[in-house]
Amino acid sequence: MANKQQGHVQKWQDDKGFGFIEMQSGESVFFHINEFKARRRPDVGEQVVFTLGQDSQGRKQAKEVQELGFVQQKMAQKNQQIRQRNAKRSAQADFEDGQKKRLFLGIGFYGVLILLAATGKLSWLVVGWYAALGVITYAMYAKDKAAAESGEWRTPESTLHVLSALGGWVGAMVAQTYLRHKSQKPEFRVAYYLTVVFNMAGLLFVMAGGGLETLASLLSGLL
Repeated sequence: MANKQQGHVQKWQDDKGFGFIEMQSGESVFFHINEFKARRRPDVGEQVVFTLGQDSQGRKQAKEVQELGFVQQKMAQKNQQIRQRNAKRSAQADFEDGQKKRLFLGIGFYGVLILLAATGKLSWLVVGWYAALGVITYAMYAKDKAAAESGEWRTPESTLHVLSALGGWVGAMVAQTYLRHKSQKPEFRVAYYLTVVFNMAGLLFVMAGGGLETLASLLSGLL
């Protein structure tokens, strides 16, 4: 509205199809019905916005006369659309940043496992177990998402949590992030984090000398 003038309809002669608008400065300016953009006749006293122009004789005339309320409503809708678009861009940027962080976390975890195995502090079988479970868990998430989109038989959430607890939590994390599957349900997310804690406790148990056999027997008892 930078180039728009504001005022109110001061006079209107309906039989002749023209009237006058009193500007905020107090000056009156002529306008014709052809310049009134609403699908009705103007009302005396109503607030309007317009641009200043000239008629064929060089006299001031109001052009593109619009209802003030209509213009304000349109501006409010436009501002809302801008805010929504900016919020969407911000959310997308945050999501992409989260993607990178989670990917680095997964790579870092596997890197630590490889380093521990290389220094003899962890069995290579454990590294292979985590790698295999990560791939399997990611595949199960992808399968469940495809089933959800096609209306086919879903994978039980308990199955996804068991795979995560057994060592596939990195695959689950990557699937939740990149497939955008099971990433919004709060109850599922809480259960997922508990599986990560459970798995880390099991890994520390193995590293502390608990042995794979003891851990396997504990897991079989729970399952």
